[in-house]
Amino acid sequence: MSGGYQFLRARHVKYLRRCLQVLPFSAVTFDTSRMTVLYFALSGLDLLEELELEETERRHIIDWIYSLQILPTEDKDQLACAGFRGGTSLRSCHSAGTCTDVVSLFDCGHITMTYTALASLIILGDDLSLVDRKAVLAHVATLQCPDGSFFSTRGGSENDMRFMYCAAAICYILQDFSAVNINSAIQYVLNSMSYEGAMGQGRHLEAHGGSTYCGVATLHLMGHLHTALSKAQHDKMLRWLVWRQNGGGLQGRPNKPSDTCYTFWIGATLKLLGGLELVDTSALRQFVLSTQDPITGGLAKYSDAHPDGLHTYLGLAGLALLSKDPLRPIDPALNISQRALSHLHSLHRAHGLTTVTSTTNDNNYSH
Repeated sequence: MSGGYQFLRARHVKYLRRCLQVLPFSAVTFDTSRMTVLYFALSGLDLLEELELEETERRHIIDWIYSLQILPTEDKDQLACAGFRGGTSLRSCHSAGTCTDVVSLFDCGHITMTYTALASLIILGDDLSLVDRKAVLAHVATLQCPDGSFFSTRGGSENDMRFMYCAAAICYILQDFSAVNINSAIQYVLNSMSYEGAMGQGRHLEAHGGSTYCGVATLHLMGHLHTALSKAQHDKMLRWLVWRQNGGGLQGRPNKPSDTCYTFWIGATLKLLGGLELVDTSALRQFVLSTQDPITGGLAKYSDAHPDGLHTYLGLAGLALLSKDPLRPIDPALNISQRALSHLHSLHRAHGLTTVTSTTNDNNYSH
């Protein structure tokens, strides 16, 4: 498109390929969440139609992901802490045989890392045959709180909308929602709606673009989006989301600057609610492109910040929603490409499972 920032596709491909291979020392704080970094790189390259891996490299990545799966053992009840680790750091004491009960509490599956591990396997074309479904679902079940929300890990953590979304995504991928009290989960989402019309991380908390996405996507993945929300709630939420456009970009909440990542969080929520066309998508695209690094590639939080894996991926995911650049279409609820989603659905059919779905742009609300 003329008259504005241009999409630096080739540079973003190089940036994400570097993220897939080696990270700078400044990224050492991400060591315990390397699974998410892998997911950002893989899914970003998939959207760019550049996920061209040699079979040996693809197999190596798949094996690495499975190496971080925590499997139940005979001498320890690990069903409660199964799932996937975020990285190899917390596993090191086991290989050395020096773990104590206190230390081993930290070597526990994490619900976000489990979601991104499963999503990455799907993106890579794996058949999920090595996933211990029973253990993963048992872990998810132990994390749900009485109010319907979820902890991130058995060792104790915050419990809010983020981890509820991860639980819903895991159950959708495995097509088994038996680990979730769906009625409690839906009630938690509805109770998290603020007077503003959108959702906070929990009851009586400020409405936020990220938590609103997690709540709406959770309802969608459970197949209850258009039965749980009333028409009045839907319309009020749409208005709040549209009002988040600020200077071209989208902000996470009022009185905050626009941020690249909300192109996906807000954009995907609008897509699920059937209202993406209500924002100025051309201005939104230009804001996202203004955050590109013309030298190293990648996208940043703001135009004057350094690029990082999270904002690079979510910026690309947001652009994929807008359908204005050479990017694969993206599923707004599961946050993977439509190509990867088709592979997942083929796995469901192969196992005789009926995929739970709710129509993205169906505005027929129940009451």
